[in-house]
Amino acid sequence: MSAIDLIIFDCDGVLVDSEPLAMRVLVAAIAAQGIEVTTETAYRDYLGRSLASISASLVDSHGAPLGAAALQSMRDDLYALYRQELRANPGLPAILSQLDTPFCVASSSSPERILLSLELTGLLPWFKHTIYSASMVEHGKPAPDLFLHAAQAMGANPRRCLVIEDSPAGITAAQRAGMRVFGYVGGSHIARGGLLAEIETLGPDDIFDDMHALPDRVRSLRTDKKAL
Repeated sequence: MSAIDLIIFDCDGVLVDSEPLAMRVLVAAIAAQGIEVTTETAYRDYLGRSLASISASLVDSHGAPLGAAALQSMRDDLYALYRQELRANPGLPAILSQLDTPFCVASSSSPERILLSLELTGLLPWFKHTIYSASMVEHGKPAPDLFLHAAQAMGANPRRCLVIEDSPAGITAAQRAGMRVFGYVGGSHIARGGLLAEIETLGPDDIFDDMHALPDRVRSLRTDKKAL
């Protein structure tokens, strides 16, 4: 018997190869407000976080949030870029058909952005009714709220959930939720952001770089004392 009743996928960087596109637009939007943030800093401090969390971080670090004009411009620029360049990560959606465990998506992005990402990459039919956004909870990642909300909505015990994440914030959120977590490091942003060492330090239950390996890795999880 599998020790996992629900798989919770992050979206950006896990299902879709969107992080380099999002970081490009985010850094430009911040610069337009007169705040200089390097790409390396953006990957380190903002990856996997909601815009509300990023805005609050900018208040702490630079005394100014992301303004309404910057947010609107960023959304317009990002969606245009998505329509030109966004792709699903290699092997998807075919890999999803190999999973015999229910799954959903829980992302720091807005519902609108999640829907667009999944639609453009052909993944929406797999997640149409199981999409959860940080906008649905009080605290985004690295707080556990979003993953706990998704588990409750899907009727799953958090201790029998597996999260697939690519960001330190997301891995931390899963661990705080008492869930198992796999770190996916096959996205094109991992090397650019120097994230592998940080992800390894967090100690997820597994780390993998090829999404084709996921079905076998999930099936290998069997009921044990940790899962009960």
